[in-house]
Amino acid sequence: MTTLTFEDFKPGRFGTFGPRRVTREEILEFAGEFDPQPMHLDEEAASRSMLKGLSGSGWHLCSVMMRLLFDGFIGRTASLGSPGVSEVRWMAPLRPGDELTLDVDVAEARVSKSRPDTGIVTFKCTARNAAGQALCEMTSPIIVRRIVATAEQSR
Repeated sequence: MTTLTFEDFKPGRFGTFGPRRVTREEILEFAGEFDPQPMHLDEEAASRSMLKGLSGSGWHLCSVMMRLLFDGFIGRTASLGSPGVSEVRWMAPLRPGDELTLDVDVAEARVSKSRPDTGIVTFKCTARNAAGQALCEMTSPIIVRRIVATAEQSR
């Protein structure tokens, strides 16, 4: 399997990953463990909430997005980690049975000033359901080894 390096990430569309179906059981399990609010656990209470029905936690959606990123390309990238997430916006609820895809764009790619053997790649990711509705947008940089550094380590 080819390892992706900084040079592989040019600004623009990188790809679409998935699909990944989210079940009612997963929503309830995640919420019970990590976000036990009524709109994520109880269908009757959820129907009275502003979400008008059972919905997955936004943090659950972010976790699924991370899985799609990892399976799509991060797992084969010379990634050194991330300094954090710049922005997360939840735009519509995650519903039981939603089949998610993740659109990934490279918003920026620049060589690190303090560590020139690495680059910082900023991704803008949009999770969509099967109808194409955007559920969440996330912007996050990752630190990626440059090909120069990878070649030097192989010597």
